[in-house]
Amino acid sequence: MIGLISATSAGQRGCEHLAAAWPDEVRVYDGPVREAVGRAFAECEQLVCFLATGAVVRLIAPLLRGKDTDPGVVTVDETHQHAIALLGGHGGGANELAQRVADVLGCRPVISTATDAAGVPGLDMLGWPVEGAVAAVSRAILDGDPVRLDTPHGVHPLPALPPNVTAATDSDVSLIVTDRVTDADTAAGTVLLRPPSLVVGVGGSRGVPADEVLTLIGSALADAGLSPRSVAALATVDAKADEAGIVEAAERLGVPLLTYTADRLAGIDVPNPSDAPLAAVGTPSVAEAAALAAAPGGELLVPKRKSAPQEGPAMATAAVARRRPRGRLSVVGLGPGARDLLTPRAREELRRASVIVGLDQYVDQIRDLLRPGTRILESGLGAEEERARTAVEQARAGHAVALIGSGDAGVYAMASPALAEAADDIDVVGVPGVTAALAAAAILGAPLGHDHVSISLSDLHTPWDVIERRVRAAAESDLIVTFYNPRSRGRDWQLPKALSLLAEHREPGTPVGVVHAASRPDERSEVTTIAALDVTTVDMVTVVTVGNTATRNVAGRMVTPRGYRWQA
Repeated sequence: MIGLISATSAGQRGCEHLAAAWPDEVRVYDGPVREAVGRAFAECEQLVCFLATGAVVRLIAPLLRGKDTDPGVVTVDETHQHAIALLGGHGGGANELAQRVADVLGCRPVISTATDAAGVPGLDMLGWPVEGAVAAVSRAILDGDPVRLDTPHGVHPLPALPPNVTAATDSDVSLIVTDRVTDADTAAGTVLLRPPSLVVGVGGSRGVPADEVLTLIGSALADAGLSPRSVAALATVDAKADEAGIVEAAERLGVPLLTYTADRLAGIDVPNPSDAPLAAVGTPSVAEAAALAAAPGGELLVPKRKSAPQEGPAMATAAVARRRPRGRLSVVGLGPGARDLLTPRAREELRRASVIVGLDQYVDQIRDLLRPGTRILESGLGAEEERARTAVEQARAGHAVALIGSGDAGVYAMASPALAEAADDIDVVGVPGVTAALAAAAILGAPLGHDHVSISLSDLHTPWDVIERRVRAAAESDLIVTFYNPRSRGRDWQLPKALSLLAEHREPGTPVGVVHAASRPDERSEVTTIAALDVTTVDMVTVVTVGNTATRNVAGRMVTPRGYRWQA
């Protein structure tokens, strides 16, 4: 919960804005400010105080308990110009909260955490448990000192790290990504990052206690030298999905419980099959098979072992498998070009990636947003399939990859060729963007107020007879049409032909909107008609929107009513 505190009418308006934007996340604290801050500090994970920074410092100073327990605190000035991450930038999430507040109020986030200011990912903000000399290693990274990166179990999809952090570096300062407990755990210049790489397969008799399951898991991990902080899930057979002790064990570990059918588990080769589970639940292995099922392509690190309670028979079995690291492919739409139309989610994905793949001119748009050390693989026009293959290959190699495109990556852009190449051996994330059609429509007025369709007039990928059939169908069904790729120096006849097809079903005065370079510095637009459109003003960065029989020019804007009732 986010606590909101204010002392003035301007602050109250700020609270109201945030409460409207995040209705399920916030609680407004009224009454005397000192008491409100005290209650919110005790009850909430984060605070936004519409107060002077100095006042907030004095108010929270007696309340501070420790870095790991204090809430994140953001202050906003009286005129709502700055959102300042004051306390708990990383652990309390204040840095992220300051950015969220800024997005709602239209102000500037102020973040002073050293790693964030330098564009370097904080070691405690990578999303995985971290142990060791975090402050010392972070300081070395920021100072540009050599830091050795050690990933003994394969490449993991981490954000970009600065050039001074490499596997080739010879240094006493180390960042080790491992699920193993090693001598380095206590080294003065070492940080251990615990990836979510381990899966524990669990079997149990009816009524098995959660404590017995947890004790067995703990001993299995300890004996194998594995960190419990790398356990990503427990796994078992469907028949044990509601076994209370197993369910409670997963809850107490804070991990999901994955379940598989007996037939699925019976088809997995294991080193220690048994007749007992075959008779009980229909598979010769539960623990080993479930662990391997939840770690496709991985390896069994700890074979099946039984619990050893002080009294009574053993009621639990466990086995541990290591998942093969999975790369991550994010397909990111950058919007039509203006920086303020790049979504916050797209920004996050760009900074989460260690590899950027894209058209050179699109890379130039976002180069300043990338973290130091980001590897950029750019190419020119006409290499779409090559870029898609490159992005998938990099993800298969274990990297965090962002494949970028303009507008929305799924609309005439890079998502289709990339996903045609991607199998289920990588994680794929789609990040929507503002399409050219939507950006142009906002400039023109409201041309897409009723049913509409987008059609590309480029016959480089689609035969013209198919394009023509689609244009005819749109014309006959009275759909509003947005033409992408309408005209180039080598393709100058397709747009006039398409307009002539539409004109067979629409009056010459039907409004047509033309937008060149929507949202970019050289943007220009006009609302004309089918009969009056000068096609020579149209090029490949132009979007042409043709209205339907209901579309009208209203005060120079292109407007399509939401219904047809007025025509009757």
